Amino acid sequence: MAMELGVATFADLASGASPLQRMRELMEEVELADQLGLDVFAIGEHHRPDFLVSSPATMLAAAAVRTERIRLSSAVTVLSSDDPVRVFQQFAHVDLLSGGRAEIMAGRGSFVESFPLFGYDLDDYDDLYAEKLDLLLKIRDSERVTWSGRHRAALADAGVWPRPVQASLPIWVAVGGSPQSIVRAGTLGLPLTIAIIGGPYERFVPLVVLYREAFAVAGHALADAKVAINTHAFVGRTPAEADRAFAGAYLALMNRIGRERGWPPSGRREYEVLRSPGGALAVGSPEQVAEKILAEHAAFGHQRYIAQMSVGAVAHRDVLRSMELFGTEVAPLVRAAIERAPSGAPTSASV
Repeated sequence: MAMELGVATFADLASGASPLQRMRELMEEVELADQLGLDVFAIGEHHRPDFLVSSPATMLAAAAVRTERIRLSSAVTVLSSDDPVRVFQQFAHVDLLSGGRAEIMAGRGSFVESFPLFGYDLDDYDDLYAEKLDLLLKIRDSERVTWSGRHRAALADAGVWPRPVQASLPIWVAVGGSPQSIVRAGTLGLPLTIAIIGGPYERFVPLVVLYREAFAVAGHALADAKVAINTHAFVGRTPAEADRAFAGAYLALMNRIGRERGWPPSGRREYEVLRSPGGALAVGSPEQVAEKILAEHAAFGHQRYIAQMSVGAVAHRDVLRSMELFGTEVAPLVRAAIERAPSGAPTSASV
C-alpha cells in the first residue's frame, strides 16, 4: 500500500516581514515540492496579521501554472464562513489551470476571525459547517442544484460553472479531533485529514477507528476510507541542526497562540517530549523523521502524510533545506519500507 507524502503551510508571516517577499517564498516552496516529486502541497486559510494567505484558491491557482504534477489543496478552506458556490467555482478554476490536480480540505477553522468578518454568528459554528458541506457536495455531484437551508439563500435548479477537469473534485474533511466531525466524514464517505499538533499521537488512534466504523456503518466500502495525518515536522542533516532551525520559531508560535487560548507556556522540556518517539512532532535527522512517519503509519494505517515545516519565523532557506531532505532522503526511506510491508499490514518503524 503506497502512502502519499506532502507539505502544508500556513505561510506564517513573521513580525515586520514583507508580504511581497513571503509571496515569492511561498511560490519557491511549492515549485521545490513539485521538483522533489512530492505528492501534495497544501496552503491554509487565515484572516490574521501573522499569516499571509486569506484566499488559498488564489495561491493555488498561481501554483497550478508553476508546477507540473503535484496535487494542490487547501489546508484548510474555512467552509463555515465561506460560500460553497464560490468555493467550488474557485477550485474548479484551480483544477482547470492545473489539469486536474486540485483538492479541497474543508474545515470549520482553528481560528474564529473569519466569522465576524463575513457576518456569521459563532453560535452557529457547527450548523454552518454541516449545512455548507451539504451544499458543496451537491454542487460537486451535479452542475444544476436545487437546495435550501437556514444560513444561505435557497437555490432552485441553479447552474454552477465552470466544472472541473476531475469528474468528482476531491473534498476532504479536515478535523482537529472533534468526534462529531470524525463521524460526519465517515457517514458521508469522505476522506479525512487529522491535524495532530500536540500530545502523544496515539491518542488519535481511537478517532481513526471511529471514522472507519462510521464509514462502514453508512454502507461505504471500507477500502475507500482514506486518512491523512498532518503534523509539524522539520528535517535537518542532524537532530541538532533541525533543532537549531526549528525549535525557537516553533515554541514562539505555540506560546503566542497559547496565550490567546489560555494554554500553559511551553519550553524546551515540552518540546523534547513532543519530538520524542511518541510525540506529535516529526523533527530530527532524515532517519528519525522517517521512523516517526512509519511508526504513525503502523498506528493509523493512513494513506497520506503531510508535513508542516514553515512554522512561525523559521528561516526560508532552512525550510527549503528541510523540504529537500524530506523529498530526497525521508521519502525514499518511507516509500521503501511501505513497499516491503505485506499488503494490508502495518509498516515496521525500522528504517
